[in-house]
Amino acid sequence: MKSYEKLLLENKAWAKEKVSEDPKYFSKMAKIQTPEFLWIGCSDSRVPANEITGTKPGEIFVHRNVANMVVHTDLNLLTVLDYAVNHLKVKHVIVCGHYGCGGVKAALTNQNLGIINKWLRNIKDVYRIHKAELDGITDEEAKTDRLVELNVQEQVHDLAKTSIIQKTWKHEKRPDLHGWVYDIKDGLIKPVCEMNYKTKLDPIYGFNDL
Repeated sequence: MKSYEKLLLENKAWAKEKVSEDPKYFSKMAKIQTPEFLWIGCSDSRVPANEITGTKPGEIFVHRNVANMVVHTDLNLLTVLDYAVNHLKVKHVIVCGHYGCGGVKAALTNQNLGIINKWLRNIKDVYRIHKAELDGITDEEAKTDRLVELNVQEQVHDLAKTSIIQKTWKHEKRPDLHGWVYDIKDGLIKPVCEMNYKTKLDPIYGFNDL
């Protein structure tokens, strides 16, 4: 049996199990989607949002990319954010990174990785902002772990800089923004930062007539 064929068999077994537990499981799922959370996570296969939070399908709206980035020119991310905030009316947006992130590790090197360089440059910018602190860390693993945390923190701030978030903060006082880091070694999530509609941003990032 080929590996992808096993995935299809597992899907059938999973669907059968769900229907045996609740005959209306899929009919109810098909009618409505009302997640409370938008999850912006890393594409790393070891960090599945539903499993590590113990949530069910329909409870978390998920966007994933390399190193859980919020890039203002990323139309994919912005479309997901707009849909989640303005249509699904999520109450919380979570940026979740993870220790041992390959994207963060690569950003700390000078290796030429082709088109990936353009994406990793955003993480290198985070390093530049926090260079004094990071250069003071001599242990490489500890330095990478700290950059993971600082990267999450900066991505949360980048969320707050968007007109999507600022407009909803102004008119609806939601969503709360959360920065978390998942530890693959023990399965636990560490909160690292939080922002909400009361947060004061540097005025340069504000928008008029929202």
